[in-house]
Amino acid sequence: MTTNHPVVWFEVRGQNREKLQAYYAQLFGWEIQADGSGKYGEVKPNGKGIGGGIAEQMPGARPWVTFYVAANDVAGTLDKAQRLGGKVVVPTRRIPDGPEIAVFEDPEGHVIGLVCDSPAAPNA
Repeated sequence: MTTNHPVVWFEVRGQNREKLQAYYAQLFGWEIQADGSGKYGEVKPNGKGIGGGIAEQMPGARPWVTFYVAANDVAGTLDKAQRLGGKVVVPTRRIPDGPEIAVFEDPEGHVIGLVCDSPAAPNA
């Protein structure tokens, strides 16, 4: 069975991004490159696994470890997640010069991200 919604990214968000970035770099030997502001550390997969990020928690959100699922229609998938009992954590938004994202909690409180790189993708 193939999926239209593969896992494409992971994220660790917490109170002290520098400490978390150092921890995971030392623990797993991950190469982590901080963006220009130093706030978001991107984990490079180097040909194995998926990429990810380690950063501060989003304003108003608790720390989390999550994965992001590709969705052609982020808003539509977020609406469906709500209809099935989920709760919006971060509404649909576009990252400057980046993808469209949203984040929700499943009915048990697990945090899941949605991501779409294409601004004009057909509905999922």
